[in-house]
Amino acid sequence: MTDGMPPIEAECGVVRRLQSGDRAAAGELFAWFGDRLYRAAILPRLPVPELAEDVLKDTFRLALERIDQFTIADRSIYFWLRRIAINRAIDVHRKRQRHHAFQERHTHEETIDRTMGNAPPAPDRGQEVDELKSQVALSLSRMNPRYAMALKLRILDDLDREECARIMDVTVGNFDVILHRATKAFRKVYPPT
Repeated sequence: MTDGMPPIEAECGVVRRLQSGDRAAAGELFAWFGDRLYRAAILPRLPVPELAEDVLKDTFRLALERIDQFTIADRSIYFWLRRIAINRAIDVHRKRQRHHAFQERHTHEETIDRTMGNAPPAPDRGQEVDELKSQVALSLSRMNPRYAMALKLRILDDLDREECARIMDVTVGNFDVILHRATKAFRKVYPPT
Protein backbone atom coordinates (compact mmCIF):
# COMPACT_ATOMS: atom_id res chain seq x y z
CA MET A 1 0.00 0.00 0.00
CA THR A 2 1.14 3.53 -0.80
CA ASP A 3 -0.40 6.50 1.02
CA GLY A 4 -2.80 4.07 2.64
CA MET A 5 -4.01 2.98 -0.79
CA PRO A 6 -3.68 -0.62 -1.98
CA PRO A 7 -1.86 -1.35 -5.24
CA ILE A 8 -4.04 -0.82 -8.32
CA GLU A 9 -3.55 -4.46 -9.32
CA ALA A 10 -5.01 -5.62 -5.99
CA GLU A 11 -7.99 -3.25 -6.40
CA CYS A 12 -8.61 -4.50 -9.95
CA GLY A 13 -8.67 -8.06 -8.66
CA VAL A 14 -11.22 -7.22 -5.97
CA VAL A 15 -13.39 -5.28 -8.45
CA ARG A 16 -13.36 -8.22 -10.89
CA ARG A 17 -14.38 -10.55 -8.07
CA LEU A 18 -17.24 -8.21 -7.12
CA GLN A 19 -18.38 -7.89 -10.73
CA SER A 20 -18.44 -11.67 -11.03
CA GLY A 21 -20.70 -11.92 -7.98
CA ASP A 22 -18.21 -12.50 -5.13
CA ARG A 23 -19.76 -10.29 -2.44
CA ALA A 24 -17.10 -11.29 0.08
CA ALA A 25 -14.69 -9.01 -1.81
CA ALA A 26 -16.73 -6.06 -0.52
CA GLY A 27 -15.13 -6.59 2.89
CA GLU A 28 -11.73 -5.90 1.39
CA LEU A 29 -12.96 -2.65 -0.17
CA PHE A 30 -14.46 -1.61 3.14
CA ALA A 31 -11.27 -2.43 5.02
CA TRP A 32 -9.23 -0.41 2.56
CA PHE A 33 -11.46 2.64 2.17
CA GLY A 34 -14.23 2.70 4.82
CA ASP A 35 -12.45 4.79 7.45
CA ARG A 36 -10.94 7.14 4.88
CA LEU A 37 -14.33 7.77 3.20
CA TYR A 38 -15.95 8.37 6.58
CA ARG A 39 -13.33 10.86 7.79
CA ALA A 40 -12.38 12.64 4.55
CA ALA A 41 -15.53 12.62 2.42
CA ILE A 42 -18.61 12.13 4.60
CA LEU A 43 -18.07 13.59 8.07
CA PRO A 44 -16.89 17.04 6.84
CA ARG A 45 -20.14 17.38 4.85
CA LEU A 46 -22.42 15.77 7.42
CA PRO A 47 -20.99 16.35 10.91
CA VAL A 48 -23.52 14.11 12.67
CA PRO A 49 -21.74 10.81 13.41
CA GLU A 50 -24.89 8.65 13.36
CA LEU A 51 -25.98 10.04 9.98
CA ALA A 52 -22.43 9.88 8.63
CA GLU A 53 -22.25 6.19 9.57
CA ASP A 54 -25.53 5.56 7.76
CA VAL A 55 -24.16 7.34 4.69
CA LEU A 56 -21.05 5.15 4.79
CA LYS A 57 -23.25 2.03 4.81
CA ASP A 58 -25.36 3.46 1.96
CA THR A 59 -22.18 4.23 0.01
CA PHE A 60 -21.07 0.62 0.04
CA ARG A 61 -24.59 -0.68 -0.58
CA LEU A 62 -24.92 1.57 -3.64
CA ALA A 63 -21.42 0.68 -4.81
CA LEU A 64 -22.26 -3.03 -4.67
CA GLU A 65 -25.52 -2.43 -6.55
CA ARG A 66 -23.69 -0.45 -9.24
CA ILE A 67 -20.38 -2.30 -9.38
CA ASP A 68 -21.11 -3.40 -12.96
CA GLN A 69 -21.08 0.29 -13.95
CA PHE A 70 -17.53 0.75 -12.68
CA THR A 71 -14.86 0.60 -15.36
CA ILE A 72 -11.55 -0.85 -14.27
CA ALA A 73 -8.77 1.59 -15.16
CA ASP A 74 -5.43 2.75 -13.86
CA ARG A 75 -7.15 4.89 -11.25
CA SER A 76 -8.21 3.78 -7.76
CA ILE A 77 -11.83 2.81 -7.14
CA TYR A 78 -11.58 5.09 -4.10
CA PHE A 79 -12.46 8.12 -6.23
CA TRP A 80 -15.61 6.43 -7.52
CA LEU A 81 -16.61 5.46 -3.97
CA ARG A 82 -15.79 8.99 -2.80
CA ARG A 83 -18.15 10.50 -5.39
CA ILE A 84 -20.97 8.18 -4.25
CA ALA A 85 -20.26 9.07 -0.60
CA ILE A 86 -20.25 12.82 -1.25
CA ASN A 87 -23.48 12.71 -3.24
CA ARG A 88 -25.17 10.64 -0.54
CA ALA A 89 -23.90 12.95 2.25
CA ILE A 90 -25.23 15.99 0.39
CA ASP A 91 -28.62 14.33 -0.12
CA VAL A 92 -28.91 13.45 3.57
CA HIS A 93 -27.78 16.94 4.62
CA ARG A 94 -30.41 18.59 2.39
CA LYS A 95 -33.14 16.27 3.65
CA ARG A 96 -32.12 17.09 7.22
CA GLN A 97 -32.25 20.83 6.50
CA ARG A 98 -35.72 20.51 4.94
CA HIS A 99 -36.90 18.56 7.98
CA HIS A 100 -35.56 21.21 10.38
CA ALA A 101 -37.13 24.00 8.31
CA PHE A 102 -40.47 22.19 8.39
CA GLN A 103 -40.24 21.74 12.16
CA GLU A 104 -39.36 25.42 12.67
CA ARG A 105 -42.22 26.53 10.42
CA HIS A 106 -44.63 24.20 12.22
CA THR A 107 -43.48 25.46 15.63
CA HIS A 108 -43.79 29.06 14.37
CA GLU A 109 -47.37 28.43 13.22
CA GLU A 110 -48.27 26.81 16.55
CA THR A 111 -46.85 29.81 18.41
CA ILE A 112 -48.88 32.21 16.28
CA ASP A 113 -52.02 30.11 16.81
CA ARG A 114 -51.49 30.10 20.57
CA THR A 115 -50.73 33.80 20.87
CA MET A 116 -53.22 35.08 18.30
CA GLY A 117 -55.97 32.56 19.08
CA ASN A 118 -59.58 33.54 19.61
CA ALA A 119 -59.70 33.09 23.37
CA PRO A 120 -62.21 35.47 24.91
CA PRO A 121 -60.56 38.45 26.57
CA ALA A 122 -60.92 39.03 30.29
CA PRO A 123 -63.71 41.50 31.05
CA ASP A 124 -61.33 44.16 32.36
CA ARG A 125 -59.19 44.04 29.18
CA GLY A 126 -61.82 45.23 26.72
CA GLN A 127 -60.27 48.67 26.19
CA GLU A 128 -56.79 47.16 25.87
CA VAL A 129 -58.03 44.67 23.26
CA ASP A 130 -59.76 47.44 21.29
CA GLU A 131 -56.58 49.50 21.29
CA LEU A 132 -54.53 46.51 20.16
CA LYS A 133 -56.99 45.81 17.31
CA SER A 134 -56.78 49.40 16.16
CA GLN A 135 -52.95 49.30 16.22
CA VAL A 136 -52.95 46.09 14.18
CA ALA A 137 -55.43 47.56 11.68
CA LEU A 138 -53.34 50.75 11.33
CA SER A 139 -50.16 48.73 10.84
CA LEU A 140 -51.84 46.52 8.22
CA SER A 141 -53.02 49.61 6.36
CA ARG A 142 -49.39 50.78 6.08
CA MET A 143 -48.25 47.54 4.44
CA ASN A 144 -48.30 46.17 0.93
CA PRO A 145 -51.99 45.21 0.45
CA ARG A 146 -51.09 41.69 -0.65
CA TYR A 147 -49.07 41.12 2.53
CA ALA A 148 -51.81 42.63 4.69
CA MET A 149 -54.36 40.33 3.05
CA ALA A 150 -52.20 37.26 3.71
CA LEU A 151 -51.85 38.15 7.40
CA LYS A 152 -55.53 38.93 7.75
CA LEU A 153 -56.65 35.68 6.13
CA ARG A 154 -54.22 33.39 7.94
CA ILE A 155 -53.95 34.98 11.38
CA LEU A 156 -56.97 37.16 11.99
CA ASP A 157 -59.55 35.10 10.05
CA ASP A 158 -57.80 31.85 11.08
CA LEU A 159 -58.15 30.21 7.66
CA ASP A 160 -55.96 27.25 6.75
CA ARG A 161 -53.12 27.74 4.26
CA GLU A 162 -54.92 26.00 1.41
CA GLU A 163 -57.97 28.27 1.76
CA CYS A 164 -55.78 31.38 1.98
CA ALA A 165 -53.92 30.31 -1.17
CA ARG A 166 -57.20 29.70 -2.99
CA ILE A 167 -58.57 33.13 -2.04
CA MET A 168 -55.33 34.82 -3.10
CA ASP A 169 -55.22 32.71 -6.28
CA VAL A 170 -51.70 31.35 -5.64
CA THR A 171 -50.20 27.97 -4.82
CA VAL A 172 -49.80 26.97 -1.17
CA GLY A 173 -46.03 27.26 -1.57
CA ASN A 174 -46.35 30.79 -2.94
CA PHE A 175 -48.76 31.68 -0.14
CA ASP A 176 -46.20 30.48 2.42
CA VAL A 177 -43.60 32.78 0.85
CA ILE A 178 -46.02 35.72 0.85
CA LEU A 179 -46.95 35.05 4.48
CA HIS A 180 -43.29 34.83 5.51
CA ARG A 181 -42.52 38.15 3.83
CA ALA A 182 -45.69 39.64 5.29
CA THR A 183 -44.67 38.77 8.84
CA LYS A 184 -41.26 40.37 8.27
CA ALA A 185 -42.93 43.49 6.84
CA PHE A 186 -45.39 43.61 9.74
CA ARG A 187 -42.55 43.68 12.26
CA LYS A 188 -41.29 46.86 10.61
CA VAL A 189 -44.59 48.74 10.96
CA TYR A 190 -45.82 47.43 14.30
CA PRO A 191 -46.40 49.05 16.65
CA PRO A 192 -47.40 52.10 14.65
CA THR A 193 -45.67 55.33 15.62
